Amino acid sequence: MLESRTDNELYALYLGGDNEAMRAIVSRNSPRLFGFLLRMVPDPATCQELVQEAFLRLVRARPDFSGGVKVSTYLFTVARNLATDELRKRAHRRHLSLEQDGGDPERGGGGLHERIADKGSGTDDGAIRAELREKIGRSIEQLPAEQREVFCLRELEGMGFAEIAAVVGCNENTVKSRMRYALEKLRAILRETL
Repeated sequence: MLESRTDNELYALYLGGDNEAMRAIVSRNSPRLFGFLLRMVPDPATCQELVQEAFLRLVRARPDFSGGVKVSTYLFTVARNLATDELRKRAHRRHLSLEQDGGDPERGGGGLHERIADKGSGTDDGAIRAELREKIGRSIEQLPAEQREVFCLRELEGMGFAEIAAVVGCNENTVKSRMRYALEKLRAILRETL
């Protein structure tokens, strides 16, 4: 019964005392938030902590969603801000940037290409797909942070431009512009590497 409800409906139920409704929100949104954060902060353990913090903020802040804002938009906005703060801390501590190869994938290192699962069945096809994913992943990682986050939210999370604008805190035309520049840069990078 809860699965058929929207996140906003579930949140209203949660505010009315239904803890199962919050569990449904967490279950539905955790994988998406984790995937989004992992593209920004290349450390799975830190990403898991940031996902938990995003949900804690939802519970503690008890935002009002009656104005049409979606719970998922709120969560992605909080997650983005948490990731930005984490990256600032890391830059201050001189940790590896997102564009650098962190080495050990078990510790969150390596590029995005190492975190994309291979769904291929044939050895040759799988190798070709893995190589292509690696090139695309490295190309995405070369995008400036603002373009990368818009690209990931649009292409990997399937968000619309208006929702992305709400998440990143800028107007819709700016989001469309960042997406256009991201696509142009990706085309240029991939033309050189393919």
